[in-house]
Amino acid sequence: MTSIYSSAATQATGAARRDFAGAKVMLFFGGSMAILRRDHSPGIPRPGCLDFPGGGREAGESPETCAIRETAEELGTLLRPRDLVFAAVHAGARGPSWFFAAHLPVEGLREVRFGGEGAGWCEMAPEAYCAAPDAIPHFSAILSAYRRRGT
Repeated sequence: MTSIYSSAATQATGAARRDFAGAKVMLFFGGSMAILRRDHSPGIPRPGCLDFPGGGREAGESPETCAIRETAEELGTLLRPRDLVFAAVHAGARGPSWFFAAHLPVEGLREVRFGGEGAGWCEMAPEAYCAAPDAIPHFSAILSAYRRRGT
């Protein structure tokens, strides 16, 4: 089950903000997205699948802080809290996971620096992600719901 919030996650309170597994960012550069490919390391769910930047929570982090830190580690892209314009919470097997959207200028793609987590990264159109057979199904559903909102 996924709960969608119209703007940044400050609208959500309680357990979903305190006790969450991790956070992901649907990171747009112009009309394209930065997409990672998961590696095949032990313990990685859905190895080899297409992924959004993000990952597991560290102690004391808020969902926003987790998403911002992970995006910087994985792609070298520095987000600010105000860049997170959408939030959704997905109830997963490992606990709630947060999904954010951020839109940056297309020129920011030139500054992406792969941090070595995963098998690599690529630029991809949102509709191509949703149609890809190796996209993670609930990620596609959240991205589709976000796009239907007209953003």
